[in-house]
Amino acid sequence: MPGRSSSNSGSTGFISFSGVESALSSLKSFQSCISSGMDTASSVALDLVETQTEVSSEYSMDKAMVEFAVMDRELNHYVKAVQSAMNHVKEERPEKIPDLKLLVEKKFLALQNKNSDADFENNEKFKQFKQQLKDLKKQSGNPKEDGRHSEFDTIKDKDASRTGNERDGLQADREAEETEAVDEDMIVTQSQTNFICPITQLEMKKPVKNKVCGHTYEEEAIVRMIESKHKRKKKACCPKIGCSHTNVRMSDLIQDEALRRAIESHNKRKHRPSE
Repeated sequence: MPGRSSSNSGSTGFISFSGVESALSSLKSFQSCISSGMDTASSVALDLVETQTEVSSEYSMDKAMVEFAVMDRELNHYVKAVQSAMNHVKEERPEKIPDLKLLVEKKFLALQNKNSDADFENNEKFKQFKQQLKDLKKQSGNPKEDGRHSEFDTIKDKDASRTGNERDGLQADREAEETEAVDEDMIVTQSQTNFICPITQLEMKKPVKNKVCGHTYEEEAIVRMIESKHKRKKKACCPKIGCSHTNVRMSDLIQDEALRRAIESHNKRKHRPSE
């Protein structure tokens, strides 16, 4: 009878899943390790972009993020397969104890067979990583996506400049410096505008981005605003002028690491001459 143990090894009797559930708990804690690894790889990649380190190093961080995303997907599938197998046994109460290992493997393979090459790129942290890199390059005045190509272009341009005569080379350098200075001023002016929180009208220290509309705010200010609205049973509208998003939620806010770094870098450059 269900719920009672039996000497017959083929009978379901009483099945305890406490050991399996304990193992599942350990697997879920490993997911947090993967998440921490992705945070570290993302931070290193941003450091490399910020310091304009060799592009191959940045590319290796990109590969590491992909591998973390794949591991995370496979671990999620395995956890789902184990949970599904346990639920199957609990609900069906079969006459004989099924081969749980085989059952889990079948359910795991079924999930894995649904994979597509682009699945892991839908990983939330991986998407944030790609967007943060793009944003930081843009803030740094280097919006090119393919770092290896732009590195090659830089080398090629330098070699080409050396083939001209010295006077033409100096003239070209002067013109390039003037153009670069104008471009840099435009980038800095635009960036400084992006540094201001639409709520406090002050430069942000801990900017967070809204995943829905893409606008950024000072973390403490937007959290206060959302909580205040919720206490009055109202939805919080995006405070950015012209934005039509009418339901800003805590779950939509992510740390904008690229913007935070850009603000810090800008402030360091601004104070450098006075030191």
